[in-house]
Amino acid sequence: MEFGLQTRGSYDDVLGAARWAEARRLACFALPDHYLAGRSPTGDGYDTRSADIYPYLGGLSVETTSLQLAALVSPITYRHPAALLKLGLAVDEMSAGRFTLGVGTGWMKAEHSIFGFPLPEWAERFDRLEEAFGYLRAALGAGDDGFTGSHYRLEPIDHQPKAPTLRLMIGGSGPRRTPELAGRFADEFNIYSQPAPDLAVRIGRAQEAANLAGRDANSILLSSVSPPVIGPDTATYRKRLEHLAAARGVDVDRFEEQSRAIAVPMGTHEEARDTFGPVAGVGITRYYLQILGGFGLDYAAEVLEVLGSA
Repeated sequence: MEFGLQTRGSYDDVLGAARWAEARRLACFALPDHYLAGRSPTGDGYDTRSADIYPYLGGLSVETTSLQLAALVSPITYRHPAALLKLGLAVDEMSAGRFTLGVGTGWMKAEHSIFGFPLPEWAERFDRLEEAFGYLRAALGAGDDGFTGSHYRLEPIDHQPKAPTLRLMIGGSGPRRTPELAGRFADEFNIYSQPAPDLAVRIGRAQEAANLAGRDANSILLSSVSPPVIGPDTATYRKRLEHLAAARGVDVDRFEEQSRAIAVPMGTHEEARDTFGPVAGVGITRYYLQILGGFGLDYAAEVLEVLGSA
């Protein structure tokens, strides 16, 4: 199992974290694409201290040398596929081929409401996601194919550059359409934390869809992501759990219950290892640690040590 790191903050914060990840030879460093950082630190309202990630990713491209970079993931609700294409190409060029463009349906209601972005129903969002990947694959293809859908259209001209190193990721937790789209289009399928049997079902559907599309199912990188909440003892774990629940403005017991239900590594070090252990057995080969809510790199190092020994 290889590990990646996903975090957020000011540019100085993310640059320091990226350099730390590169020094530790982590597989990838990812930024979440959101215009809100979640609930406010006081739990009253929303934390608006969130910059656009693509200038940050451009900066990280020239400030690192070997670390893979990723957008995990950009919502199709406020990123037109043409913008995603050009942003992805720019970051991939600046990083000398180290960038993975992740795209998803979008989900944060407050983010869309506050900034005035429409948030269609799930069915339309998945239709848009499917068309977005058809659009991106056409633009990045070897020929001069265009794309025509209900929501997006691309003229059939020879789009340049082709950027064969730009990788496409689909991220989400949906049980059916997300895996099917991943199998058809993605270089990486990122599944938000789920119990191992549910991961296995989603992976199986993605692989079946890849085979039906004439793709090599084994070429798709399978990854997962979660915000582990652990501690060397129960008291430390509980203190960290309460801190993270407060940062999200949610009830601590409900937050713990929901997190455990989807197999986020939780509890003491031993408990977290027991939860994490089955993940590799279903084919996940990369795991992104979400270190959010004010937890620092010392905590990230602790999590890596614990889960890396699972």
